[in-house]
Amino acid sequence: MNHLNFTLAEDSQKEFHEFNRTEMDFQEDKTIHGLFEDQVERTPEKTAAVFGNRKLSYRELNEKANRLGRLLRTKGVGPDTLVGILVERSLEMVVGIFGILKAGGAYLPISTANPVIRTVHLLKESGARVLLTQGKFLVALEAAAHGTEIINLEDDGIYQGPASNLPVVNTSRDLIYVIYTSGSTGKPKGVAIEHRSVVNRLHWMQRKYPLSDGDVILQKTPFFFDVSVWEMFWWSLVGAGICFLPPGGEKFPQFIVEAVEKNNVTVMHFVPSMMSVFLEYLRNSEEDVNRLFSLKRVFASGEKLTSSHVRVFNDILYEKNGTFLTNLYGPTEATVDVTYFDCPVAGPIETIPIGKPIDNTQLYILGEDNRIQGVGETGELYIGGVGVARGYLNNPDLTVEKFNRAYKPNRTYILYKTGDLARWLSDGNVDFLGRQDHQVKIHGLRIELGEIESTISGYPAVVDNVVLVKQYGKNITMIVAYVVPRVSESFSVKELKLYLKERLPEYMAPNLFVTLEQFPLTGSGKVDRNALPEPQFSSK
Repeated sequence: MNHLNFTLAEDSQKEFHEFNRTEMDFQEDKTIHGLFEDQVERTPEKTAAVFGNRKLSYRELNEKANRLGRLLRTKGVGPDTLVGILVERSLEMVVGIFGILKAGGAYLPISTANPVIRTVHLLKESGARVLLTQGKFLVALEAAAHGTEIINLEDDGIYQGPASNLPVVNTSRDLIYVIYTSGSTGKPKGVAIEHRSVVNRLHWMQRKYPLSDGDVILQKTPFFFDVSVWEMFWWSLVGAGICFLPPGGEKFPQFIVEAVEKNNVTVMHFVPSMMSVFLEYLRNSEEDVNRLFSLKRVFASGEKLTSSHVRVFNDILYEKNGTFLTNLYGPTEATVDVTYFDCPVAGPIETIPIGKPIDNTQLYILGEDNRIQGVGETGELYIGGVGVARGYLNNPDLTVEKFNRAYKPNRTYILYKTGDLARWLSDGNVDFLGRQDHQVKIHGLRIELGEIESTISGYPAVVDNVVLVKQYGKNITMIVAYVVPRVSESFSVKELKLYLKERLPEYMAPNLFVTLEQFPLTGSGKVDRNALPEPQFSSK
């Protein structure tokens, strides 16, 4: 690993140490499935998981997972053994994941939309020799995934044998999952996370936003994205429930409304761009807003949450139903989320920071020569603490590049280098300023695209926006603003330009504007920047 030696200005020491005072006890010796088994003892007949008209109680889920776990142990699954799981959102998904954990292994979630060749690559890259799936995918997988044993989770014959809990073989330092993310080189990289990191993350969430046995989480995030981790496990530790949205339902607001109403969902998650689509749907349907009466809290993460998002959310969901919005931030390499910010429900809303560090997490904003930046100073965000991943699976070179060993008196830290730009605010919140690679220079002037996006978000007639830099030839550089106007309000590029002229220096003003009805999205619901259309050289 790379080695970092910090320098810290005298006048910044008090704020730095105060902002990072996050130490908190948690059950650091427990595994996730161990905590689930404890809850099964307390509430065996309570409904645990719902999918359509099918339900599993805590006891039924535990017994099915135990039987599957025993089968997997006969296949050689044990601590730090990866087992692939390729399924649609369903009860089989949760049974399969808990079965893998009970066997002692770690789960490797794989998208059903992957080309088979990519699935085979992930299995080979990860070393997973067993793959759990559903009947509809068997033929294609069996024809391509040679050397991998494929198990159909819909085959009742695999759920045989004793239903009791398996002998314990894990420690909290064993892997719980590996999630592959896109790599800058085009080759996916597997992020390896331990049980201890997830237990800490969920312990913080339960302490800060406690669930009761009457709560229900809507599981709608694709399980090969890390937001799904808290959706998949949080409920299971406290006697709450999980409702699985039908596959593809996350793309249709009416499906979400129906699932919330039918199952009394209290907690759910949105990527901000998808939340915008959902809120625009609700804006035109007061009846559907009323159907969301059970919804207590929405968590947003994955993209920058803007003041415009929050204002619209409050107007539609807080004012009418009392639903709260919380902004979360975190890379996959640090176990889902590392900061939180409870969005205001009243008063002026100007900017939305990513917030303060969660339990047992430290944030370092470093400038040149690894100098720890003071309040208001921009730098690259590094993350330390319990949530930091073990590294990238079977990729020591990239692990060395991104995970840094830092030395302080009497202590060694492992820090993850995020590539994100940020700054401390005076109240201890962190302000996200965009990716480091979104920082550009035009005619020698440094420009933060995140600042332009934030300014555009303040314009009332704009729902959402993305700002990119386009290069046309060697000497022509254009700032392009992609804007989704609010349907219910009049919008003109001319008026937006006047608005920005009053708030941005001339060199930061977009040269071109592209208006869209909605942004193209990736499978995880984020804006697909690569699919944005090329602008026409006209601002009309």
